[in-house]
Amino acid sequence: MAPPVRLPGVDKELQKLLDANMDKAPARRRAREAFKDIQLGIDHILFKTPTDGLKMKESYEVNSRGLEIFSKSWLPETSRPKALVCYCHGYGDTCTFFFEGIARKLASRGYGVFAMDYPGLGLSEGLHCYIPSFDGLVDDVIEHYSKVKENPEYSTLPSFLFGQSLGGAVALKIHLKQPNAWNGAILVAPMCKIADDMVPPWLLTQILIGVSKFLPAMKLVPNKDLAEASFRDLKKREMTAYNVIAYKDKPRLRTAVEMLRTTQEIERRLEEVSLPLLVLHGEADIVTDPSVSKALYEKAKSSDKKLKLYKDAYHSLLEGEPDEMIVQVFDDIVSWLDEHSTITTDS
Repeated sequence: MAPPVRLPGVDKELQKLLDANMDKAPARRRAREAFKDIQLGIDHILFKTPTDGLKMKESYEVNSRGLEIFSKSWLPETSRPKALVCYCHGYGDTCTFFFEGIARKLASRGYGVFAMDYPGLGLSEGLHCYIPSFDGLVDDVIEHYSKVKENPEYSTLPSFLFGQSLGGAVALKIHLKQPNAWNGAILVAPMCKIADDMVPPWLLTQILIGVSKFLPAMKLVPNKDLAEASFRDLKKREMTAYNVIAYKDKPRLRTAVEMLRTTQEIERRLEEVSLPLLVLHGEADIVTDPSVSKALYEKAKSSDKKLKLYKDAYHSLLEGEPDEMIVQVFDDIVSWLDEHSTITTDS
């Protein structure tokens, strides 16, 4: 089991919620409800954006597979959005913690931001961080964002995918399934390949793949401390403990196998990527391999593509870097969105 989370100033009742088994969605929803105001009060640059002038909405909807999916939107209150930005979150994560701050900043710059928690993650229904089929997960995301884009209020607006880490792999798979559906993609430290140091040795990997056929949901895969590997700023690294519904246990066997297979598939299909692309990666990232982001940039057949590499930066470019780096990365994203929303609107 993952070590129990200990947060300063938390009373016994709140601690019980943290110590509860979060395999099922109701426990995760109770923990998030109890901690959401505490989360927004932490001293992180992402949570310093005022919400004045923003319209935010949370909802649950049962999808075609019968799973209750959590989603959230952030919109400018008094103006029509410049474009839609549809977010794909990372491994074990949720759209309700650090992304809350990113979404508010994007919405305050005039964008309509939409996010969802994948089945089994965050506040959505399903066994915590169990991905029996990566393709199935991608289809669930396509289904949700297709409904957003079909809404008459937004159907004429340009639409962009925004994927972080594993979400970068989700965004690329969405594009490969829907080659002409999106006006571009922003990929932050995309999981096109898991860094070699994060993957178990070859023989152990083969054994785990075999065992996954019989014990798919078992938490057996050895892993490193993701916060330590992802967050360069030590103070911000400590704040990851406040992401109370993030998955912090060993990866489940089937989930790990699906992630490995997906990265191998994406690595083989880089040449098929054809949409406008902004790829951002920390040069010191030891979680996802920056050399594969370079390969994506070189091999993608997109005529409109840009690669931004950040010296000394780790994996979590928008959450775990010093403030000045977070501001730079965010400004690079908004500049690219502004430019491409104008191009799309004018054409």
